[in-house]
Amino acid sequence: MVRAERAKKIVAGLRKLYPEAKCELDHSSAHELLFATILSAQCTDARVNKVTKTLFARCKTVADYARADPTVLESIIHSCGFYRSKAKSIIETAQALLKRFGGQVPGEMEQLLTLRGVARKTANVVLADAFGKAEGIAVDTHVKRLAYRMGLTDEADPADVERDLMACVPRKDWIDFSHGMIWHGRRVCKAARPACDACALRPHCPQRGLDAD
Repeated sequence: MVRAERAKKIVAGLRKLYPEAKCELDHSSAHELLFATILSAQCTDARVNKVTKTLFARCKTVADYARADPTVLESIIHSCGFYRSKAKSIIETAQALLKRFGGQVPGEMEQLLTLRGVARKTANVVLADAFGKAEGIAVDTHVKRLAYRMGLTDEADPADVERDLMACVPRKDWIDFSHGMIWHGRRVCKAARPACDACALRPHCPQRGLDAD
């Protein structure tokens, strides 16, 4: 089965399985989503949501983040890991938003990528879930793992995985595909013990590399 044919069946299957799939990072604004996504690197969304409950109550505006005390911010986000680097990214990004974008999160890929701590995955999440724009496919650890298992890529680098997925998944499906893959990776196709016997997508999946995760 060629990738485009397999991808079409997987997209349809994911939509049927997870019609409610969405970003699971709690947020009520574009800047909250941006900062939550920065925190989510090497960290679970569940942990980030616990941390941002406190963070968002303390910092209401972009200006609040821009003038935040690094030590205080580090103490709040400590459990997310890499807290010093993430605190610096949040503060510097907030300052850049104020200085260069009028305090607003930009809605263009090129502009987002100029912000500290923002690579394509973060930019894709923000564009998709704050602006409804499909400029790419957010490749997190789940999407990367499932894309290989399902035979949609042979690559390991997230940028190359994204390129392969963008080539075989229609652009109109990019946002739903990313959400669905993440939900499936968290609920069924887990890293250590994928529930292949219970997987509705199994007929379309070559189940590659299961012993390598």
